[in-house]
Amino acid sequence: MTPRVSVVVPAYNNAEYLAETIDSILAQTFTDFELVIADHSSTDGTLAVAQKFDDPRIRVLTTPAGGGAQANWNRVTEEATGELIKLVCGDDTIAPTALATQVQAFDDNPTAVLVASQRTLIDAYGKTVIAARGLGGLHGRVSGRVAARTAVRAGANIFGEPGGVVMKLSELRHVGLWDNSHPYLIDQATFIAVALRGDIVAIPQPLASFRINSGQWSVELATQQARQAADFHRSLQAQVPGLLTDTDVRIGNAKALMTSFMRRAVYLLLRHRMSRSS
Repeated sequence: MTPRVSVVVPAYNNAEYLAETIDSILAQTFTDFELVIADHSSTDGTLAVAQKFDDPRIRVLTTPAGGGAQANWNRVTEEATGELIKLVCGDDTIAPTALATQVQAFDDNPTAVLVASQRTLIDAYGKTVIAARGLGGLHGRVSGRVAARTAVRAGANIFGEPGGVVMKLSELRHVGLWDNSHPYLIDQATFIAVALRGDIVAIPQPLASFRINSGQWSVELATQQARQAADFHRSLQAQVPGLLTDTDVRIGNAKALMTSFMRRAVYLLLRHRMSRSS
């Protein structure tokens, strides 16, 4: 029988954390799901970690090298068979009640195309950095247009990393899977494209944990991210007439620049903290 939910994990060099990711998915209180894992030609034993698990709900695939994140994200999405889909990156985790809570939100809100929760930011050791983040003040069922405009004016991905989001698979396929037009915004751009096809449900409760990579976060990288955000805001304004005003775009662009450099500061502080602890 077709599962209600497809949980898909695009993994790349996640051998250190992948078992924890898979364990968190298999520990769900909601059990009507499949788990599709695709290794993107990792060099650190990621595939071997995935193959150690013996559960009939798991399928392990391989993705040829190249194509960036989009190639592997689309690979696992194309293999999904459920009504709903949740993508969990190979070093993140989800709470035991994540699927149960988000599936119930879909059942309670038939017009919803996307359900997002807050998430917890953790470091490499699993220690909490920020306990509950995301949603930009949204709560409950909200028009997708309102959610999209809120995200742009925030200059940030209020929906959070993919592990905190569940979407209708049919809607994700309708928008052409994962939008890599602005690579730093592959998740946010895709969430907004789906959200614009209906309502979203915002759950102000952390149901996923996102692991911060404390590697180099340069000024150049922060600038590139902010520039891509500004380009995305302008393209969204042009593509969806009446959604965004010029003021919305100006505010969003300014906040995106500020957010990128704030994120860089957090990453540098985290790297310093980890180097001291080691």
